[in-house]
Amino acid sequence: MLRPDTFGLTAMLALLTAVGPLSVDMYLPSLPDIGRELAAPPAQVQLTISFYLIGFALGQIVYGPLSDRHGRKPVLLTALALFSTAGLACAFAWSIEVLIVARLFQAFGGAGAVVLARAIVRDLYAEARAGREFSLMGAVMAIAPTIAPLIGSVLQIAFGWRAIFVALFAVGSIAAALVCCLLPETLKSRAPERVSLLSTMRVYRTFMQNSAFLAHLGILTCSFMGLFAWISGASFVLQDLYGLSALEFGVAFALGSAGYMLGTMLSAGIVTHIGLDRTIGLGGLALGVGGLAMVAALTLGLTSAASLVVPAAFYLVGLGLAMPQGFAGAMSPFPGRAGAASSLVGFVQQTSAAALGAGVGHMLGQTAWPLVVAIATMGCLTLAIWMFSRGIRAPTKGVEIWEEQIGFRRLKNNGSDLHTMRLPEWAEALGPRCGTCPP
Repeated sequence: MLRPDTFGLTAMLALLTAVGPLSVDMYLPSLPDIGRELAAPPAQVQLTISFYLIGFALGQIVYGPLSDRHGRKPVLLTALALFSTAGLACAFAWSIEVLIVARLFQAFGGAGAVVLARAIVRDLYAEARAGREFSLMGAVMAIAPTIAPLIGSVLQIAFGWRAIFVALFAVGSIAAALVCCLLPETLKSRAPERVSLLSTMRVYRTFMQNSAFLAHLGILTCSFMGLFAWISGASFVLQDLYGLSALEFGVAFALGSAGYMLGTMLSAGIVTHIGLDRTIGLGGLALGVGGLAMVAALTLGLTSAASLVVPAAFYLVGLGLAMPQGFAGAMSPFPGRAGAASSLVGFVQQTSAAALGAGVGHMLGQTAWPLVVAIATMGCLTLAIWMFSRGIRAPTKGVEIWEEQIGFRRLKNNGSDLHTMRLPEWAEALGPRCGTCPP
């Protein structure tokens, strides 16, 4: 079994989080060909992405609470099995409607891998250390969106778009085998209540009453919406409007995605020195600048594909800086409900991204303005949320938080977790010094 603080465990968790990007980015070069073979217009082909995001969002709501109750590993294996089976259904789809439904189920399975990878990180690490682990995972995982379009282009040219989904089936099967053989169970204390709609909503309500969680959620959601605006529209804009071939698009998209890898590497190196908040701020600045640079490129009438790809890469540098730290900041207040916290963040992200992606897909025509405006707006909103919520997100010295719904006490000192204990353990450990503990 793999142990914490080892590259092997980080790499495995990165592979699990890469399931989502692989499932989207690998078949992007095939979108026009899928439309031609299945006699579907671009807006309908776009639904294979939007329904994937919807399925991903719905899956994230389910897996977190289930894993808090039943453990990370068994729930994760079930999710990977569904992902692999649905991948085969995509490969043999005979109509666009069947492909859309199969993608929905593929996403529902893939959601479990992403949710539980984040929950496992929070099981093992806290605060800036968790942010560093998310960044390291992101640096490894960033290889996926960088090479996925290239692999997809090669498979598209050699075998056709169906081979891409056969490859995704293989990825899911390999991930399941590695989890079964190498991943230990990381959940230390299982949730006492049964999983039900009422109990899940009660826990989510607790999260939504936490101002710091909401601020980090806003940062994560807006930056992620900009990413999926790029994913949803880049294939049609760069190939249909800028004249790139499928292979050229794969190269251009990979170069843009390399920005995310750079951002996560920078993030992993600086977060333990300057903290979560400043790292998020640097990311927000890059997100805003990247989006506005795309607006400037269209305003000036630049016709090269590089005029969009380079600003998109800068936007993705910002995403690599901001998003891992945003996850750490959002999940840190809830160590006893890491799975549910990961689920809620993912659900809000994915539903928002699906709505924006569908809107961009329907508005695209003979101009790239719908894509560019969406990305610039999300980048600037991310920066604005960071700027105006700094006081809300700032750690409070010596504050003890009693989370009644979750049943845990956390002592925060200069923003760092000192302990995560059940109340009887607090009473025994702190004795008369803990004068504010509930009876």
